[in-house]
Amino acid sequence: MANPFTALMSAAKAHALAHHARVPVLSPNDASLLEGPTRVNVAALHALGIRVVPWTTNDPVRMRALIALGVDGLISDRPDLLQRALADARSHGVSVAAHFDVAGHRGARGLRPENTLPAFEAGLDHLVTTLETDTGVTRDRHSIVWHDQFFNPESCRRADGQPYSYDNAIFHRDYTLAELQQITICDGLHTARFPDQRNDLALSPTAVAFATAEHLPSPFSPISVDQLFRFAAFYADFYRTGPGRMHPRASARSANAADVRFNLETKILPYSDGGNVVPVAGQEPTTNHTADPQTFVSTLCGAIHKAQMDVRAEIQSFDFRTLQLVEAQFPTIPTYYLTDDPAELATKFVPANLRQR
Repeated sequence: MANPFTALMSAAKAHALAHHARVPVLSPNDASLLEGPTRVNVAALHALGIRVVPWTTNDPVRMRALIALGVDGLISDRPDLLQRALADARSHGVSVAAHFDVAGHRGARGLRPENTLPAFEAGLDHLVTTLETDTGVTRDRHSIVWHDQFFNPESCRRADGQPYSYDNAIFHRDYTLAELQQITICDGLHTARFPDQRNDLALSPTAVAFATAEHLPSPFSPISVDQLFRFAAFYADFYRTGPGRMHPRASARSANAADVRFNLETKILPYSDGGNVVPVAGQEPTTNHTADPQTFVSTLCGAIHKAQMDVRAEIQSFDFRTLQLVEAQFPTIPTYYLTDDPAELATKFVPANLRQR
């Protein structure tokens, strides 16, 4: 029986090349390489010219095991631990992939509240080569940075102090970007899962300075994709010529931020035709309450084009419709195929499902 990951990516590569797009990347969950009877065959994918960048690995033992398998990068909530694991592997003579991608998951959510300026600052502080994040679409067609289709009440609060719960959750598509930035602050901590997570703004001087420059109500206000691009440039200047120039790692931080990549996920459920979803704590939605795939792609790729970030951005998704649209309409932007359970691949994400839908 053919390996489902190899079959999927063979079909994905054929689709991409037929549209003169870049060869796509496979981004499986890390268990798909380490556990179970059906595993990602890294060597077979490399033979096809396909890179493999798993998500989301926070345990140093698993990091070292994946590095030893020859993966091309890792997505992690703890880029600080990943950098140490890489250094350890190299010191022990392990062959590490050239240009290994250290991707900070939602910035660095193991250290700061996810997908916020302080989280992206923490990622840059630890010299990530890629800032990984999630995107939605606002009512006025801005790509907003957040994981869920609504602002999770366990992570966010209303700026006006009014009670906020799942019963009155704020969905991106129902508000403009300016409205969302005025009414929402996402500084909630999840220390039970991430004991080192902090929201102390004394740890985030660049985020504070950027929020002031952008006239944001808080460094923990939600941001747009174009603001994320500007923040990376602001961070580079902060350490090159600004207040951080005397920091002992200023040169390395500035140079890294000037070249950092952006892995942007379209947060839309695969093959769902829409409809309202009532969010429930701890449960994933089963239907979409967001923009359609074409609007998602036009909005996100439009922001990338406008910022002239085609050479530094890629789009990832579990919804392969959006990836196909990117390959067909914006072939200069690379695509990452996110996968989870291999049993799902055999039923839901078989190569036939790569057809335009």
